[in-house]
Amino acid sequence: MAQVVPKWRAVVLDFVERAGWSAGQVFLATLLAGGVGSVIDLPWRYSLTLAVSAFVASLMLTAVQYLSRLTNLAFWPDLLTRLAKTFLASLSGSMVAGAFDVTTFDWESALNVAFLATGASLAKGLLAREPAAPNGQVPPGASPSTLPTGTYREAVDHGPPPPTIEATNPPDGASVPDGQPGVVLGESGGTRPAAGDPP
Repeated sequence: MAQVVPKWRAVVLDFVERAGWSAGQVFLATLLAGGVGSVIDLPWRYSLTLAVSAFVASLMLTAVQYLSRLTNLAFWPDLLTRLAKTFLASLSGSMVAGAFDVTTFDWESALNVAFLATGASLAKGLLAREPAAPNGQVPPGASPSTLPTGTYREAVDHGPPPPTIEATNPPDGASVPDGQPGVVLGESGGTRPAAGDPP
């Protein structure tokens, strides 16, 4: 029997998953944008600063998405939203890390990092898509999240939880007259098929 993750925990995991990936993508993109050189020459401190800034920016953007109830999306709109958020988180992280001044800000480097991070986000989203469909179509349950599908759906779905088996069972000792619509074959109270059931 599959274990159901509580709603609050699923939402927290979704926030952490989104922000963590954004931070990691911005960190690597910043290192790559610095060019190829020795390990000592790489901008480690700047990359960490941008990654932390992107983490915080991603948390805020995800909070806005949850508050506007725009989380339960199909695969492609969800992926495009994630790409836009990664781009914005990276750009805002660069601005915060560089003490933003429009006259001195290095737009070229910031945009390079943002585009590299967005490309990494696209690759992650496509790789995370599951289950894979042999005909190339995106299955209805697919998501660009690396969380387990059940946990992700619990976090982003807004509908009430489905009723439990106990809530749908008839009261003890209750029987249903023969032939009444809705009678389930093989249960007490009905030996004939219900209306609309196959013979």
